Amino acid sequence: MIKFLKFVENLLVKLMELKFTKSITYNLNNINLLLIRDTFTNESTIGRLYVNGELFCDTLENPWHNNEKNISCIPSGEYNVRIRLAKESATRNYIHLLVKDVPNRKYILFHRGNKAKDTRGCILVGQGSKHNTVQNSRLSMDLLMKEILNLGGENIKLIIKNK
Repeated sequence: MIKFLKFVENLLVKLMELKFTKSITYNLNNINLLLIRDTFTNESTIGRLYVNGELFCDTLENPWHNNEKNISCIPSGEYNVRIRLAKESATRNYIHLLVKDVPNRKYILFHRGNKAKDTRGCILVGQGSKHNTVQNSRLSMDLLMKEILNLGGENIKLIIKNK
């Protein structure tokens, strides 16, 4: 219990350090995803994904290039997300997430991949990150989808913030 309280305390300290333009509120009827981007290079953007307030995994995206298709991460903001089945995709043979209503973009996904070149404008998940890569992406994606399905798989909200 002491380790858990220490984790929560450390998480609160880190969240207090972030500069938000408005407060983040969670609706308990939703599945709330919070992506905090914290490392920016010429080749990638690395962040951390929280599910309902708990750190879940690392993320990897393209660097910011004015929201250009296939080469840029998407803008910070709030998005609705839905589960996308493998049969809906020509390129993904596993269940994944689709970020909806991204300005001037279509088919922004959470999917597997380890290197910045794998993102094609989407969001990759992994356990552990280092220079322009995430590790264990297949496992992370499987665990993320299992968690979302266990939480009901509907009303998924994504907030993306830059640190």
